[in-house]
Amino acid sequence: MSEPIIRVSCVKHTYPDRTEVHICGLDFVVEKGQRVVVLGPNGCGKSTLLFHVLGLLEPREGDVSVFGVNPARHFNRIRERVGVLMQDVDEQIIAPTVWDDVSFSPRSYGYDAAEVDRMVERALERVGIAHLRHKVCHYLSGGERRKVALAGALVLEPELLVLDEPFQGLDPASRADLVGLLNQLHRLHGVTLVIATHDVNIVKAMADAVYVLAGRGEIVAQGTPDDVFRDAARLKQSNVEPPVLAELFQRLEQMGVSLGRPLAVEEAARVLWEWGSRGARGVAAPPTRAPAEGAPPVAPARPSAPPSSSSQPTLPLERSTTTGEDE
Repeated sequence: MSEPIIRVSCVKHTYPDRTEVHICGLDFVVEKGQRVVVLGPNGCGKSTLLFHVLGLLEPREGDVSVFGVNPARHFNRIRERVGVLMQDVDEQIIAPTVWDDVSFSPRSYGYDAAEVDRMVERALERVGIAHLRHKVCHYLSGGERRKVALAGALVLEPELLVLDEPFQGLDPASRADLVGLLNQLHRLHGVTLVIATHDVNIVKAMADAVYVLAGRGEIVAQGTPDDVFRDAARLKQSNVEPPVLAELFQRLEQMGVSLGRPLAVEEAARVLWEWGSRGARGVAAPPTRAPAEGAPPVAPARPSAPPSSSSQPTLPLERSTTTGEDE
């Protein structure tokens, strides 16, 4: 089995104001081709973890390995394999126009003019902003500037893309657009993604694995989104607000109605519709006994054919609120 792209083992860092962050509890491991989300409240050490991965910080204790090297000492060996999208993209955009900014890295690394043109055009096309190539960055919207910074991170075609709070400040449409774009990069180009965020609502749509940080860097949980969100109480103890759907179905289970733990809106709607249709036809409700420890929750069977819109059953809910496609 090949070595993971990233391994961070129990690192400790002390900032100049003597704030100490100790990222420990579990090793942070990222395999090639994974989408990994680092989840936690503000101040828990998410950015500190990413800064160690990027070689911007060197730990007083512990070990950090990225593509087999210590990034704080040998980042020049891996710099073209790693792309970065920082939390404040205005600090990352350093050139007046879109083309100037996206072309900065290949020009700095000595690529010839024709190759630079080819790389920039490809990066702009990949993030869907080729029409902005000659625009002044200062006049772009927040979502457009984030795409410019992302194009700059992708221009060298990195194998690993590290993103720190990439959805902060985006409106719902821009956020959904960025989620789709990152997933497309992963699906079509095999880019490994490491995303630090406190937005639990994007995790289901974006993560193969989730790490939960609490306190000043303690990694308290690791697993798939379904595994991590199954325990809403543990998330709250870590000062992470669980997704509304995870908490809703946990509450239903505590009330004696076990419907599993769907995290996507479409899946939750289907489960509730099937539960309601069973009751409307006089069919016994799904089992109310909670599944055994460690066993996957049992979802109710799908009806043989859904009824027409004129005969849809009324669910035992006072109100149904739809927020759009799940991210």
